[in-house]
Amino acid sequence: MSNPKPRGRSPVVTDAEIRRVARTLLVEHGPDAVSLRAIARALGITAPALYRYYGSLDDLLERLRLDVCADLAAELSAEIATLPDDGVVQFFAICQGFRRWALAHTREFTLVFASPGSGEARALRRFDEPFGRIFLAAAGRLLANYDIVTPRTDVIPPELREDLVHFQTELLASLSESGQKFPAEKLDLGVTYLMIQMWARLYGHVTLEVFGNYPIPLSNPEVLFDATLAELGRTIGLLDERE
Repeated sequence: MSNPKPRGRSPVVTDAEIRRVARTLLVEHGPDAVSLRAIARALGITAPALYRYYGSLDDLLERLRLDVCADLAAELSAEIATLPDDGVVQFFAICQGFRRWALAHTREFTLVFASPGSGEARALRRFDEPFGRIFLAAAGRLLANYDIVTPRTDVIPPELREDLVHFQTELLASLSESGQKFPAEKLDLGVTYLMIQMWARLYGHVTLEVFGNYPIPLSNPEVLFDATLAELGRTIGLLDERE
């Protein structure tokens, strides 16, 4: 009687290889294509073997999201490093760079900024991440060196104030932990309200453009984006009416 053949062993894979394959699936086919089964098939292993590295697909997607955020932050940091040490110039460059990145990386943008996440994933989307720190540092330079026109506290809808206070507390905690040169004493509710409004307008514009959802066809949406930035600059006193 012949001895049974030994079972073949699964290839040894690394965490970096898993994330590389997941990123490739994301870029080539979109977020819905990123599954444990698809990753395991590409690596020549069984899907359960991936649980030695990640407790669930959500855990893997969260790590992938953080990788994308870090890459975006590195790209924006390299871009503003070549610019003058001027808060206005750098802030607008960050906004424009974010738009260009989103249009060039639509599927990564979808994963990070346009996909529903678990409560834990949403909680991690804070200013203490690399991408968030870029914006926070730029906002800090603006507050430190310019007289920003901010909404008065009495015009902020009362229904929003509790949420704004919570956001303000998180920002201050991030500032304390990061050691960034940010004038925390200037971070009142008016500034917090303004930051939320600015992000909503910028993100809204970029999202509409990425997914082709403008209500009318635009031959050059970049012009509208730049006009929106200029309007925001005039509204908060960074640009005068002639600019």
